[in-house]
Amino acid sequence: MIDDLILGWRTHQAINLMLLDAVSDEGLAASLSTRGGRDVARQFAHVHDVRVHQVDKRARPLAGSLQRFQAKGQATVTPTRAQLRRALKASADAVERLLVGVATDEPGYRGMRKGLFSTYGYFIAHESHHRGSILLTLKQSGHHPEKAVRDGIWGWDQVKL
Repeated sequence: MIDDLILGWRTHQAINLMLLDAVSDEGLAASLSTRGGRDVARQFAHVHDVRVHQVDKRARPLAGSLQRFQAKGQATVTPTRAQLRRALKASADAVERLLVGVATDEPGYRGMRKGLFSTYGYFIAHESHHRGSILLTLKQSGHHPEKAVRDGIWGWDQVKL
């Protein structure tokens, strides 16, 4: 069962990276906010930062080398595509180790109160919400990803790992 859970997590992560790779440089800078809200790059950064926060809260040693793009009180930084890709890979690995640790009752690893699948579901739901926001921002600002990418986020069986 844990192998299936991790396969699902890796597929989800591959979809995040597929979308990141498909966004043009102009698209990364796109925002629908008129009041300084997150551009697309900052939405990806937020996904990473939430992962780091949750891992730090649930298995602190796993978060040790992970850096946040914006910690409390710091200025907003817009990361590059390469920085986002590296950060998302590192935080996805940490989340994967967290999920395995929770599933195997590793000392010092804890999931959400409702268990392993709620923990997993939280990450998937949160990040899928932001993928939707990213796609809406890209669409509304005229930076549509290719149809293969838009369809590809739903083709979990076809995602190459």
